[in-house]
Amino acid sequence: MDRFDRKRSPLPQPLPPAGGEPVSFDGEGCPPPRAHPLPQAGGDRGEGPRPFRENRPTRQARELRLNPTDAERRLWRALSRRQVAGVRFNRQVTVGPFIADFAARSEKLIVEVDGGQHDAQAAYDEARTRYLEAQGWRVIRFWNNDVLRNLEGVVATIERALADKPSPQSSFR
Repeated sequence: MDRFDRKRSPLPQPLPPAGGEPVSFDGEGCPPPRAHPLPQAGGDRGEGPRPFRENRPTRQARELRLNPTDAERRLWRALSRRQVAGVRFNRQVTVGPFIADFAARSEKLIVEVDGGQHDAQAAYDEARTRYLEAQGWRVIRFWNNDVLRNLEGVVATIERALADKPSPQSSFR
């Protein structure tokens, strides 16, 4: 006899309560379910646009992480796994409305690797750097050619930037 041909045994029934009366689970005689204190999914919260997340370029940052330039790939191999001064770097980090190529969050240091297109958008890059510095970040920039031809020099410059922490601003005058 095949195991699938057997008759199924009935599901186990719950034990009757201490009073001895069996409990009916057909929905009749049951009190209505209590309202949950939190709103249901799609209720008061979670509907519509989320303005605090709309302007964050996280999807674009993810795409940039998946498709790095040759210079970014090469510099990442040097910066990853805390290889430079024991500091952790992340790739394509969103900072406000911008995406930084590499960021050491603990040190508030951003490393940018610029290609030829940045020569034409110098004013934009300057405004972007001013914004990032106003947020407390230090920004250093390298050209793709520098990273590809002189990686050791680039890493040494990053190490110096990490060692030269700005002095905390004193509140006394």
